[in-house]
Amino acid sequence: MTGNLPFVVVGLLFAIGMALILFDKNLIKIAIGVSMVEAATNLFLIVLGYRTGGSIPVYTLAGEVKRMVLPTPQALTLTAIVIGVATTALMLSLIMLLYRYYGTLDVREIRRLRG
Repeated sequence: MTGNLPFVVVGLLFAIGMALILFDKNLIKIAIGVSMVEAATNLFLIVLGYRTGGSIPVYTLAGEVKRMVLPTPQALTLTAIVIGVATTALMLSLIMLLYRYYGTLDVREIRRLRG
């Protein structure tokens, strides 16, 4: 790895995603922000499990290997990806229903049209 570069990328992805969630008023952009935060979390888990010079844990023909890459963060990341896809699908379906009902994707308009 190149030092702290992956952690900087994680921080940037997380900051951009949170900025979209907190400051944007378009529901699609908010969903994109949530997906960016999920991607930053997944990248963070993978970076934590990386070891320089490590071998993959499923490679059994390598002989005696001194260092292996941690498999637990990889399994957690796969689970998080599946959960992230389901969350994104649910968000987008709710956004479609809100657009059909209110005719807008602006959060301020939806709050004002509340009965």
